[in-house]
Amino acid sequence: MYFSNKEKILGFIYNILIALTSFILKGVSLFNTKIKKGVDGRKQTFIVLKNNILKTDKCIWFHCASLGEYEQGLPVFKNIRKLYPNHKIVLSFFSPSGYEIRKNTDVADLVIYLPLDSKKNAKKFIDLVHPELTVFVKYDIWPNLLKELKKRNLKAILISALFRPNHSFFKFYGKEQRNALFAFNHIFVQNEASKKLLNKINYTNVTVSGDTRFDRVYSQLEQDNTLDFIEEFKQDSLCIIAGSTWPEDENILIDYINSNASTKLKFIIAPHNIKASQIDKFCNQLQVPFVTFSKKENKDLSVFSVFIMDTIGLLTKAYSYADIAYVGGAMGKTGLHNTLEPAVFGIPIIIGKNYKKFPEAYALIAENGMLSVKNKKELALFLDELANNQAKREKMGAQNFNYIKKNKEAVIQIINYIRK
Repeated sequence: MYFSNKEKILGFIYNILIALTSFILKGVSLFNTKIKKGVDGRKQTFIVLKNNILKTDKCIWFHCASLGEYEQGLPVFKNIRKLYPNHKIVLSFFSPSGYEIRKNTDVADLVIYLPLDSKKNAKKFIDLVHPELTVFVKYDIWPNLLKELKKRNLKAILISALFRPNHSFFKFYGKEQRNALFAFNHIFVQNEASKKLLNKINYTNVTVSGDTRFDRVYSQLEQDNTLDFIEEFKQDSLCIIAGSTWPEDENILIDYINSNASTKLKFIIAPHNIKASQIDKFCNQLQVPFVTFSKKENKDLSVFSVFIMDTIGLLTKAYSYADIAYVGGAMGKTGLHNTLEPAVFGIPIIIGKNYKKFPEAYALIAENGMLSVKNKKELALFLDELANNQAKREKMGAQNFNYIKKNKEAVIQIINYIRK
């Protein structure tokens, strides 16, 4: 009885927090455009579902927190779409950054914002979607929604999950989140450490399948990655691409860029934040000829040393033109961005110093395909060495490509399970 009462108390606290979150988000939305998109979008969720799903429809539900998880789950989503062509597929996002960019994806019939995880919303959502299969990506766990799936005995899986000891699932206060994991019929994890953590809480329906991002990035090699404007800009120069950069990354890059104005090096900068104020701040520090994506028309791009991509959706293709890649996020504390995207193109990679939470970064460094820098001096040293040593660039790049190749095919294990 003690544990039962304890669970009820924790559930009550969780639901109070969800209600409080709803109230706070509505208030903050008055001053924050991104949050306002989420608040307004959630108001439409049930209307969209009511107008587009019949009780007789067979449905499948995919859920991603944001864009990164969508890209991670995409190879699985595509395979499921092929397997079940007559099912209606609902794709939900929690974050506007995922929804706004992928609201027109062809892997789903409906793309919506996930409603906040109240008991009432959970029942209403599952009533409307009645999914035969639910696929969550990584670890965006919502207890009320998952409890509702379990209560109705509806099949659900979690893919590409990555757990660490400091996650709430494994803490004394995380019982509500921990119990929610048991709504999944099966969990596919990225590594053995995640499996061991699940086993410690007596969750045993788990498979170490690896990370579906490997399949996702490997498939990029089958795409047409041509970008005419980059070909015009690069010509026969050595090209360094700095992708998903934050101010901390740009601060250590700027001196090196300015000091190499007279060389044949060219730089492509793809900031994570493409707000005009942030772009202008970076441009004002440049002492070399530069051009932005938004102002490239009717210009001879070959005369510029720096190309700034103040746009989204083109970075993955752009990496195919790089001779060296710098991936942002780890110089500060915002989190390292996707290093697998440049790795698949067989190029050496440089990152910042804060990469503790990213196992692929440790692996790529161990494979000698990636270098981590702490400051401007180290960055300049490594860039000079790579720029002047083609053999080293090729060797490091080959290590990165081989790492991607040997870790792909997580999707096969997941799809084989779904087919059962």
